[in-house]
Amino acid sequence: MAFKVLFLAHAPDAIKEIHQNQIDTGMYQLFTVVVKNQAEAVEICQDFVKNKNIDTVLLCPGFTHRDVTEIVVAVGDNVGVCVSRGDGPSGKISLAARKREGYLGKKGN
Repeated sequence: MAFKVLFLAHAPDAIKEIHQNQIDTGMYQLFTVVVKNQAEAVEICQDFVKNKNIDTVLLCPGFTHRDVTEIVVAVGDNVGVCVSRGDGPSGKISLAARKREGYLGKKGN
């Protein structure tokens, strides 16, 4: 059996059926999916819990505390939910890059 992890990230122009990948070492399976919004994130999490028996969901820093809570409820008590967070300077760099690329504006919507 492998340790199975789903990594989710947001992008305003994501197409969840296309923007996904899998790495399998035998002992570790990492599934990645880029979603457009929170509704897609919840849908993907529920699908992966049901069909892939994942152990953990790893979320990019773009997920808010409220988003994380919604995902925790959606996946149930037997799936861990972790959030990737950077330090202050890293957060500022990431925010500037996301603003530059239109994540917080109208580009890609």
